[in-house]
Amino acid sequence: MGVSYLRRTQTLVADPAVLWDFFADPRNLNAITPPDLDFTIITEDLPRMHAGQIIEYRVKFLPVIRTRWVTEIRHVREGLYFVDEQRVGPYRLWYHEHHFTSTPRGIEMRDQVTYDIGYGPLGGVLDHLWISRRLGQIFDYRRDAVAKRFNGVD
Repeated sequence: MGVSYLRRTQTLVADPAVLWDFFADPRNLNAITPPDLDFTIITEDLPRMHAGQIIEYRVKFLPVIRTRWVTEIRHVREGLYFVDEQRVGPYRLWYHEHHFTSTPRGIEMRDQVTYDIGYGPLGGVLDHLWISRRLGQIFDYRRDAVAKRFNGVD
């Protein structure tokens, strides 16, 4: 199957600087990740997000399997966007763009994930049957958690 995409957009009524500060602190990822992923940040003393930053996590990939996940913050443009890319983890490719745009209704926050789980045709079947649905659930949880925190309008 190859490369797949997940896209999510939501509008938030929030001070742009406060919203950016929340996302620029990697420790806040815990607050917007579903509890059943048993998400744990391993990296200690996490400074404010910056290009080149490496962050290591543990996450429950399957109900009984926890895996190591290492991401690198590849690009940051303060207040506008950042990109994290998997270095070690469950995907063959994981490239996650986070965009923040001021609109008359508030701050539009857009996520685009480009991913490939690998494993050839078997990976395509797994993505179709389970992975894409599970990622959708994770990002729906994230949308709801962010909306509660920042007064979402969508």
